[in-house]
Amino acid sequence: MSMRKFHRKKDQRRAFMNALANNLILKEKIKTTKARAKELSGFIGRLVSRAKKDNLSSVRYLVRLLNDKARKKIKTIALRYKDRAGGYTRIIHLGPRKSDGAQMSIIEFV
Repeated sequence: MSMRKFHRKKDQRRAFMNALANNLILKEKIKTTKARAKELSGFIGRLVSRAKKDNLSSVRYLVRLLNDKARKKIKTIALRYKDRAGGYTRIIHLGPRKSDGAQMSIIEFV
C-alpha cells in the first residue's frame, strides 16, 4: 500500500494523520487539501471499523491514536455505521486555493 508522505518523516506523518483524524471526528466535517482528504479517508475507515468491534484490542488501539473527546465521539459514530461495511466518509472537491493553487476538498462523514 503506497502512502502519501507530505514531506514528513514517518513519526511526523503518523502524528499529522492522528491530528487530522481527531479534528474530523470532533467536527464531523473539515476543509483540507485533496491529497490530505484522500489519505485521511482510509485512515478514518480503519478507525471506525476498529471502533465498531468494541473489544479490548480495539479500545487499546483507539486509546493510542485518539484523544479523550474524540474517543468518546467515535463510539457514537461507530454505532451509526454498525450495518455498513465501509465507505464512512465523503470527499467533496472544491476549487484551487487562492494562495498557492492547491486543490481543496471537504471531507465529512456520510
